[in-house]
Amino acid sequence: MQTPVNPSSIANPAANYHHAVLVENPTRWLHTSGVVPTAPDGSTPDAMEDQAKVVWENIAAMLAAADMLALDIVSVTTYVVSGEPLGPVMAARDAFLGDHRAASTLVTVPELAQPQWRMEVAVVAAN
Repeated sequence: MQTPVNPSSIANPAANYHHAVLVENPTRWLHTSGVVPTAPDGSTPDAMEDQAKVVWENIAAMLAAADMLALDIVSVTTYVVSGEPLGPVMAARDAFLGDHRAASTLVTVPELAQPQWRMEVAVVAAN
């Protein structure tokens, strides 16, 4: 159902993602809002590594509630506050997705809706 699209006529992806993912005949779609690093108890961790972990735990919970898996993710859009370290953000994405590759975009922004949020992620999944 998912086919990577990485034309040989353009440069390889800069990290662990596909340039595009073709989804044929999906029966179910999941579009998340921007998933923020707020833990179930309402707290937001300070460290970027911990924020990234919470974001992907929240995404895992949404996928499970929709009876989907990380392998169903076809697109990831990540927003990171300018000046924040990108390594932990990308490492958390790669750890969550494992060998699975989705289309992926990372955007730096001046700020997010809450000052304690230093990142958020939106995903699209299909199966």
